[in-house]
Amino acid sequence: MRTKKRLYMWYEVQKLTESGLNKSQIKRETGLDRATIRKYQQISEDEFHKWVQEKRRMPKKLQNYHNYVKKELELKPYLSASQIEDRLKEHYDNLPKVHSKTVYNFVETIRKKYNIAKPKTDKVRIFEKLLEVAYGSEAQVDFGETWMQTQAGKRRKVYFYSIVLSRSRYKYFHLTTKPFTTKTTIKAQENAFEYFAGVPKKIIYDQDSVFISDENLGSYKLTKEFSSYCDSSDFEEIFCRKSDPQSKGKIENVVKYIKQNFLRGRDFKNIETLNKQALAWLDRTGNGKKHQTTQLVPKHEFIEEQKHLLPLRQNRSKQSESYKSYKVRKDNTICYKSNYYSLPLGTYKNQGTRVLIQLENHKILIFDEEKKQICTHILNNERGKIIRNTDHKREKSKTLEGLAKSTLEYFGNNEIAENYLNLLRKNMSRYYRDNLQYLIKNAGNFSDEIKKDTLIFCIENKVYNAKELIEILKKKQSENEPKNIEIKQVEAKSKHKYNFDVEKSKTSNYEKILS
Repeated sequence: MRTKKRLYMWYEVQKLTESGLNKSQIKRETGLDRATIRKYQQISEDEFHKWVQEKRRMPKKLQNYHNYVKKELELKPYLSASQIEDRLKEHYDNLPKVHSKTVYNFVETIRKKYNIAKPKTDKVRIFEKLLEVAYGSEAQVDFGETWMQTQAGKRRKVYFYSIVLSRSRYKYFHLTTKPFTTKTTIKAQENAFEYFAGVPKKIIYDQDSVFISDENLGSYKLTKEFSSYCDSSDFEEIFCRKSDPQSKGKIENVVKYIKQNFLRGRDFKNIETLNKQALAWLDRTGNGKKHQTTQLVPKHEFIEEQKHLLPLRQNRSKQSESYKSYKVRKDNTICYKSNYYSLPLGTYKNQGTRVLIQLENHKILIFDEEKKQICTHILNNERGKIIRNTDHKREKSKTLEGLAKSTLEYFGNNEIAENYLNLLRKNMSRYYRDNLQYLIKNAGNFSDEIKKDTLIFCIENKVYNAKELIEILKKKQSENEPKNIEIKQVEAKSKHKYNFDVEKSKTSNYEKILS
């Protein structure tokens, strides 16, 4: 507390004591702990003023580590109190157990005493609070890189793969001295699964070239090796949109935490030693300290989350059952094995409305009677639960139907156009709206014949992407445009005139030859 606030609180404690309140009641009124209240009650006003003016002493429990902390701050003034606490735990096994606030006060006292200022940064970052996900349902992955100082005074760049379980914030990372390839990324991820002793149901990735070779309006072309890996795995791979940090904010914070708390100011010896240090740091700090957002210790929360992870090293072949028909309830849900799974609003039409389902890798795939996919849910093995997709809470079909109607009219409102839009929706269900919007926005003045030929070409060659369709339209248009050939009159360049008679043959000579 500052001096003025302390003085005010001392008078407040005296006033409440005189009014007959006990320590518990005073604590509720002022927010002070009982020890502070007792101390304020026992000292007079003069004694209090004298005590406030005295210089605060450093915590005696950490006095033996004064020289070490001073040396660290002089060499690396940018280190935070949290990093100093971790360094103390790493180098001293007999470090007394003290609160993080005690370490912070100890570090700040040394900074003031020796005038070791911490460099300031002007960077401001804005975050958005998101709802917590279910245990075991999601993990986020990202990469990081930074420069480290070697013991010889040289610089060495290190790269790391990091993953965090979204609910418990239990994290893992692996470091290397070379940029990650698809192969080394898969190996690092398998190491993470071993560390977790399980596999999350979904993993959110960035659109990194390690995973994706091309992206176009939601059409992801995975690298061959990563595509094969995903096909043989039980987790669902999800790729966030570009420049969308909110969709993977948890892992971005983890990358920042690793850089600023573990790597910053640490000397590089070799990569094997660094990875051993990383595991020790995860145990005591990364997963061992209370998380600032959840106010829970990830190590303790992981005990519950681990129960909900998919089993490790199970059969990953993706086999699906045949379609099964289920009745749609009036509240737009279906009942499957005593659980209720939500459907988009408007799915229920009448008492005869039914949907088809398939089971695939712990997921329920739901289709309408024409076998167009409606939605997907993670299979819940409990009973009596309501599994709801938050996207089903609002009606989107009207605006989507409007886009589809406009697109259909643009292409002539014929059977071929309707067939193509149905195929586009089936193959690009997550990005169907985006593709329709792109078609409407970029639709040019093409003839009906070219539109028809283009749709037939796209259906035959399975081109289900608006951008590619527009490019094909433009190409066919340019091929059918008539080519205007300009004929220029050639003028004689010579300015000279010659006067002579051309020799002429007699007609009788040709008649003799022909006869």
